Amino acid sequence: MFSVEMYKRIIGIVAKSKVTMFGAIIVSILLPVLLISVSFDSLGLIENPYFGFLLYVVMVPLLVLGIVFLVLGSLFFRSKEEIGTYTVEYLQEQFTRPGRYTRIRRHLYFTVAITLFFVFVVGVASYSSYQYTSSSQFCGQFCHTVMKPQYTAFKNSPHSRVSCVECHLGKDADWAERSRFTGIKQLFAVATDSYPRPILPPIDALRPGRKTCEQCHLPEKFHGSRLYTKERFLPDEKNTRVKTAILMKVGAGDVQGKQAHGIHWHVSEAQQVFYRAADHDLDIITEVRQREEGKKDVVYTRIPDGTKALPLPYSDADAGKLHLMDCVDCHNRPTHIFLSAEEAIDKKLSANIIPSYLPFIKRQALAVIQKEYPSSETARVEISRALQSWYRKNYPELIQNNPSLFERAIQGVVQAYEENVFPDMHVTWGTYKNNLGHQNDTGCFRCHGKLQEVKTGRIISSDCNLCHVILADDETQPEIIKSLQGVIDKKGEMYGNRKQQ
Repeated sequence: MFSVEMYKRIIGIVAKSKVTMFGAIIVSILLPVLLISVSFDSLGLIENPYFGFLLYVVMVPLLVLGIVFLVLGSLFFRSKEEIGTYTVEYLQEQFTRPGRYTRIRRHLYFTVAITLFFVFVVGVASYSSYQYTSSSQFCGQFCHTVMKPQYTAFKNSPHSRVSCVECHLGKDADWAERSRFTGIKQLFAVATDSYPRPILPPIDALRPGRKTCEQCHLPEKFHGSRLYTKERFLPDEKNTRVKTAILMKVGAGDVQGKQAHGIHWHVSEAQQVFYRAADHDLDIITEVRQREEGKKDVVYTRIPDGTKALPLPYSDADAGKLHLMDCVDCHNRPTHIFLSAEEAIDKKLSANIIPSYLPFIKRQALAVIQKEYPSSETARVEISRALQSWYRKNYPELIQNNPSLFERAIQGVVQAYEENVFPDMHVTWGTYKNNLGHQNDTGCFRCHGKLQEVKTGRIISSDCNLCHVILADDETQPEIIKSLQGVIDKKGEMYGNRKQQ
């Protein structure tokens, strides 16, 4: 379709301008590399986050720049005589002269084909670039040291299959744009090594919790009570397994005509709860307002303890700011969950990653992982050395006869440490508070038992039974769990008999 003469003419056009030649060199080098790389990335053959950055953030813009140089060089950086080639008069002459129409038509076809091809390549590459920069891999692994704590916690969380942008950006254009600008500031902070250690929770930069959470967790399903069971291990020789069973009064927030009750009463639409805090982390609550349409606000203020003054507000802009209570005020770590030292070891023991039949492993593991280490590498060595030293001294035969068992235990203890402690980012046990409940942090007791109504002096109740009923507390064989298991087994037998009939 395309003649040798036309190829020569194209080469001639490129050769007559340095700008065009520069663009042609860029395009001729990058285009085949880009096409092959995009194919590899689409097939998932290369998972390195820096490969994606080089491909979509560096190579794609350079290709576009090369195309721009090609066009500008052809149109504006040639000799005056050549520039006349692209005038309307020139094109009219070419279409009217006998024998020239076929040739100019080929030129037009070639130009349109090349233009469409480049538009397609740039379009696919730009879309892939957008997808890459919105991926959890980019968010968590590109700035490796900075985001390693958050990304590690994310991978171990219940929301590990939900991409970062689903919560941090969402689908609202306003919040998406705001997050993009925040991301640029964060990249600058990383480039200049001016980011905080540890990374502060983005309390002011997150979308409203209900807009995020309720995309999946429907308010209509916030009702009733839920049985919650938890197992832990005692720090004795046998690492005794004990269980706690709690009936959580999840309740609902006045949906589908039901009256607000239980824990989710706090997010009721009919009677909203507002609060003020004296600190940036929203941990020291100074005022709570219960607001109901047509009624005066019921105001609670902090009970003065007489020991010390409250800290100054985080900033003048935040001073006295009234917050509407929503999901993330309690579920403040729904994804980036950092466990306490005991919870981390219990989790590994429960999953048999750390063998529970190794004597005193719970006690010894807790002792070594709660020490301070300058780096993860040092921690790995010191934890292994300390455990080996203690067990060789106290249980030499056991270790000698079961080397693989002991090695598995050491690896499990190191894993529990490395999933929650990151010395490079100053993240240690308890760095990030969890407001869900009140086991390790103040949580519910930020308000309950700490504030009293202005008019009556009535204190916000701290009665445990408001939110839950404890059915068993650290028992080896809780009767309630036995009873429930018996009911489940009977139902299973009945269902099996029905199937046989």
